[in-house]
Amino acid sequence: MIIDFHTHVHPPREQARPIWKGKCPATIENVLRVHEAHNLDLSVISSAGHYLRAFSREEAVAELRDSNDYLAGLRDKHKDRVVALATSIPGGGEKHLRELERAITGLDLKGVLISSSHRGAYPDDDDALPFFELCQSLDIPVFIHPPSVGFGEERMKDYRLASSVGRPFDNCLALSRLIVRGVYEKFPKLKIIASHLGGGICEIIGRMDYAWEMKDDAYFLGDYEPMLITRKPSDYLKMMWMDTTSYHAPAIRCAAETIGADRLLFGSDCPMLLTLKGKALSVIDELGLPPAEKAKVLGGTAKALMKM
Repeated sequence: MIIDFHTHVHPPREQARPIWKGKCPATIENVLRVHEAHNLDLSVISSAGHYLRAFSREEAVAELRDSNDYLAGLRDKHKDRVVALATSIPGGGEKHLRELERAITGLDLKGVLISSSHRGAYPDDDDALPFFELCQSLDIPVFIHPPSVGFGEERMKDYRLASSVGRPFDNCLALSRLIVRGVYEKFPKLKIIASHLGGGICEIIGRMDYAWEMKDDAYFLGDYEPMLITRKPSDYLKMMWMDTTSYHAPAIRCAAETIGADRLLFGSDCPMLLTLKGKALSVIDELGLPPAEKAKVLGGTAKALMKM
């Protein structure tokens, strides 16, 4: 079974924005076209939520409700090919929590996508704790996906660096903060899935470990208080899952060696990037995984996480 965990469909109002020039790639038609072309079994659709940065948290509730309803409707029309995730904003408050609960228990969406940052807020902020508490109680996967641009926007306007570099960086920062700020200490059964291989966190996790292990000997690097974790950061990283959206076999091997191949889920980000489905699939072949591990990456692990 092949399940692509990382495909996007924007709600109609976002598809109609002038920026797309009438050619928004994130449509159900494109999902189904590449789905059939590459003989997939299921595509997991989600709204990347980039457009939410234009709305306050209060204004965003209605946008999220419309998006969740829209994706649920598409799922109902294409049940043999599509499953859907809700979208939410951690720290949004009670109305956001109730909308997420409705989307999961009422619409039967199979998890939730959040941005690694939203208008300068990160998901480790204290006001996001009720969100993670709800996700743990609902026992749903939380798919962390970068916004259109995170920090450092002023240096990423050229050469598409916001997409190729900025988004992974923002993801890596968010995941790192979730670890060191003790979110897994509070919610040890949380199911976090990091998009884009965690934005490079597997490469820098050794640096995070020594920053924790050296304690007062590394005083010149800055403070490490309040101490909110009881184990080294790499132990918490191994509690996460990641999708394989990177198109670079050595990077995926690094993630497999760091957290285990059984915690990787196949993802393509197609759509948005319409020509990359085949490349995303072929790079899994390049890994040379044993058949049982490859089967988990291509679909088995995603199926288990979504309880299907």
